[in-house]
Amino acid sequence: AAMAARCRLAARFHHIHGTNIRLDASCTQATRVESFANGLCFSQEPLAPGQIFLVEIEEKELGWCGHLRVGLTAHDPQSLEVVPEYSLPDLVNMGDTWVFAITRSHNRVVLEGEEVQARGRPWEPFLLIERVRIPRDTLVGRSRPGRYSHILDDLYKMNVLPPTARRSRIGVLYAPQPDGTADMHIVINGEDMGPSARGLPTTRPLYAVIDVFASTKSVRVIPVDYGFPSLQTLCRLVIQKHIVHRLAIDGLDLPPLLKNFCQHE
Repeated sequence: AAMAARCRLAARFHHIHGTNIRLDASCTQATRVESFANGLCFSQEPLAPGQIFLVEIEEKELGWCGHLRVGLTAHDPQSLEVVPEYSLPDLVNMGDTWVFAITRSHNRVVLEGEEVQARGRPWEPFLLIERVRIPRDTLVGRSRPGRYSHILDDLYKMNVLPPTARRSRIGVLYAPQPDGTADMHIVINGEDMGPSARGLPTTRPLYAVIDVFASTKSVRVIPVDYGFPSLQTLCRLVIQKHIVHRLAIDGLDLPPLLKNFCQHE
């Protein structure tokens, strides 16, 4: 319950951000309005151990090379005299920052001597990372309602679409280790990419870094409920199980808010 309350509070962007970023009134949507850089954003609060900061790619912009960049930083955004133009290399060069570019291929990290771990089945209800358990339903991208929504949604679940595609959901978290440090994990559409960075300090607050860079134009923060799925989520799963695709939801005798949640969220 404490984790759920904290995650709801932290599921917003910090008011400190790059000069080309515009936040909506709720501080949950960040849009780069000019150029391809100066799109740095941070979580409003430092993350708790195992707390994922999850965003969905809402808009793309053709004509630029490069994609979304995500990571963690021990720098309090309030302490920055100037927000760097780039997360890579500018913010990283300041030290105590770990940022990786999301590419069209999987961002899976395998260290020398380690074997690739078999990822969990996409229909399993929870994603397990170390001792962290996160409901998978929220982590997976969903297409816009349409005739082929059921096909596209399965592709998101299997994580076979490019991670930089619109509606993909990308998150970052850190998992504490026995030696007092932490490993940073990037999650793409419900799949853990493995420890992207090791040895992060747990004695300092760690903020999520989201760089709305190049071909990524707009992202939205997705709140994540820990523990048991909400009644709303359980209703959605039952409804979706009995329809061919989400367009059929319009014809159901359901409250408008529940219809919208089943179709869009």
